Amino acid sequence: MQRHHLTPLALSLALAFAGAVHAAPDDKDKPDLRATYTKYEFRIPMRDGARLFTAVYVPKDASRPYPFLIQRTPYSVGVYQDGESHYGVDYYPKSFGLPQDFADSGYIFVRQDVRGRYMSEGKWQEMTPHVKANKAAGEGNESQDMHDTVDWLLKHVANNNGKVGIYGISYPGFYTSASIIDSHPAIKAASPQAPVTDLFMGDDSYHGGAFMLSGNFDFYSSFTEEKNPAPPARVRERFDYGTADSYDYFLQRLTMSGILADLQPKQLAYLKPTIDHDTYDQFWQSRNIAPHLKNIKAAVLTVGGWFDAEDPQGPFTTYNSIRKNNTGIFNGLVIGPWTHGGWAGQEGKSLGAVHFDSKTSEYFNKKLLFPFFEQNLKDKKADKPIAEVNAFETGTNVWRQYATWPPQQAKSQMLYFGANGTLPWNQPSAAAAAFDEYVSDPRKPVPYIGYPATGVPKEYMVSDQRFAASRPDVVVYQSEVLEDDVTIAGPVTPKLFVSTSGTDSDFVVKLIDVYPQEMPSAGGDGTRPSDTPPPSLKLGGYQQLVRGNPIRGKFRNSLEKPEPFTPGKVETISYHLGDVNHTFRRGHRIMVQVQSSWFPLIDLNPQTFVSIPQAKPEDFQKATQRIYHAPATPSGLQVLVMPR
Repeated sequence: MQRHHLTPLALSLALAFAGAVHAAPDDKDKPDLRATYTKYEFRIPMRDGARLFTAVYVPKDASRPYPFLIQRTPYSVGVYQDGESHYGVDYYPKSFGLPQDFADSGYIFVRQDVRGRYMSEGKWQEMTPHVKANKAAGEGNESQDMHDTVDWLLKHVANNNGKVGIYGISYPGFYTSASIIDSHPAIKAASPQAPVTDLFMGDDSYHGGAFMLSGNFDFYSSFTEEKNPAPPARVRERFDYGTADSYDYFLQRLTMSGILADLQPKQLAYLKPTIDHDTYDQFWQSRNIAPHLKNIKAAVLTVGGWFDAEDPQGPFTTYNSIRKNNTGIFNGLVIGPWTHGGWAGQEGKSLGAVHFDSKTSEYFNKKLLFPFFEQNLKDKKADKPIAEVNAFETGTNVWRQYATWPPQQAKSQMLYFGANGTLPWNQPSAAAAAFDEYVSDPRKPVPYIGYPATGVPKEYMVSDQRFAASRPDVVVYQSEVLEDDVTIAGPVTPKLFVSTSGTDSDFVVKLIDVYPQEMPSAGGDGTRPSDTPPPSLKLGGYQQLVRGNPIRGKFRNSLEKPEPFTPGKVETISYHLGDVNHTFRRGHRIMVQVQSSWFPLIDLNPQTFVSIPQAKPEDFQKATQRIYHAPATPSGLQVLVMPR
């Protein structure tokens, strides 16, 4: 979820192929699709009578049959040109949203407005429940809609080879996953990419029970409830924050009722339920697609990014669920050094000040994605078998291949919080101090980035944390300078002993790579400016965020049944921080920061045990937090370390 220059909706539209490009700089060199493809538009009937709008692009060369490659999207299949989205057979996109290899090789490209969105009939649902006993009029099931679509296409579109592939990024990634449950036998390959999987469990809506405020507010102010069937509005409006920094915007309004007061009813239609359902109740459980990923006959290649600010958990949940519930199929996982969908529109050479030393997106698209579909839809044997897991290792900047994730050779170890801000591998001694203490004030929360922005900048996932380390309400633990490389591969699990003077509290844990003091500066061409320039970024001592996530304390024992803290009582907290594949290089340090706000990435915890959507200004109170690290209360970080 993005900054000023590109809204989440605009990015999703681009990725969903509404006239967007796969690699913008090469556009002028690409052939005109109008010369090689014929476009058709259909309204395909579903079993309940609803008709789904579908655009189909068929190769003009009819000398051989072609497989279908389908994308289903809630972001409009119209072609975006001249600031508007256009329907009609005369409008062609600049690309199909895939590498040029696909268009050159020849596929029947299919794009469909999902049920209830834009030109498709029916009623749209947030993360369509796979099982719903009492469906409202027009509601459907994505697996059934896909089945009916495939059946119709096979019968009505000439010159197909009887095979179907599916792919999609973000929400279209969810529709890819949902479409292969009890899959139609013609579906031979599917690639859910950055798939939304369980909105409450580490994807867009909630992390550790904390609401992802800034991203969701920015997204749903553009992704609104509209009448259908109808084309998109001519102008997509951005929400006007009236300030350059959403930190100020949200803090001035403080309460959720104050924050939502500026939104129109149609902007609240999808957003408000996600806020009101602030526990893992049936609303969320019914929308979790993972338990239903069964009876899949297709080969699957799930794709994600280490630095995806929107759906970082979905790829892992999808891969693990398919692996658990389906045998006899290829189930692959690719995780690269990318932002949300970054492999589809960026080179993947860098993110902010962090460099990856190669065009990682090109490697993925040419060596993994294209061969995957060619092999399964055209029986073209790949030059090299695709490993089950292809994971980019940041720090060393190399691709690794594994038989499963996490790697079997990775061994569990603990990084312990020590006295005086140390971070050793050994448990505290009896003489160690009992705890570290700080005061958390919800009216002066810790920001998640050190610069102004609205929305959620993609860069935040590797952002320099030095601005936070100097705050009195952030506790810092740091290792000695590493004498050898340390590679952490797999889930990271904080094991905390904490207390609070309040009755609720968030705890945010951040795993950080601290660069040596002697490092080359980032950017600049070495020329001397004629005017005084802004300060250059000093990478010496840079504190790169590797992974961070919150836990809302009331959910420490259950995400379904919140419990208050007893003020001053020591409690244990263990939660999933996220997966990483990162090498802390020799000469670097490992750092962990702990704090109780991360604003406005997540909403404010009043630090009193109340329903946060209904919290009043007087509920927001200071609290004294303690992080214990004595022998009987050894807080730390459980990680999986690869052998040297």
